[in-house]
Amino acid sequence: MVPISAFLTIALVVLLFLLILGGAGVYLLVKVGKKATKKARKVTTRVVSHVAAMDPGDAGEAERMRLDLRREVSITRQAVEHATQGGWGLGDLPHLVAEIESHARQLDAQLGMYAQQSRVSAYVDHAALARLREHHAKLTTACARIRADLLNDQMAHSASGIEEIRSRTDLEIEARRQAPVLDPLDQIDELYNRTMIDRARPEEPR
Repeated sequence: MVPISAFLTIALVVLLFLLILGGAGVYLLVKVGKKATKKARKVTTRVVSHVAAMDPGDAGEAERMRLDLRREVSITRQAVEHATQGGWGLGDLPHLVAEIESHARQLDAQLGMYAQQSRVSAYVDHAALARLREHHAKLTTACARIRADLLNDQMAHSASGIEEIRSRTDLEIEARRQAPVLDPLDQIDELYNRTMIDRARPEEPR
């Protein structure tokens, strides 16, 4: 018979193993739940922003500027990251984009505050909206100029490579045109003629 102490040891080991599995399962569930919660919050915020942007009043205009600003900053950051991965010399441009993102976050918060105040009160400062429009225009214009400059650099680099390929293609085609292409039948005919000429010649006296 198995001693009671050995049986208790086995039972404790199995229980400990089950507890470890249970703890790992709870940890994974919590981690997945947090990620799902973050994604749900992002989706909810995005939907709310798009719905609020449909408002025809000042609040809707502020929300539309927020969406537009976020889009411009996002695609500009992606353009800079793509250029960095491609090994382009960007100088201080990444730091400049980081500063633009910082100002854009501040402007986004200001636009959100203005939109909220416009929805709950009829007494809003329209001069403030004009200043917000001006700041929005400056930041979005800066983003557009950065993307245009990056695109021009990439097109100039591509143009030099394409021009090199065109020149090499022209040289290769010209070389092929100059090289004589012999017909195998002509070669056989020439060889036959030479053979007949050699046979027709009288043999030299020895």
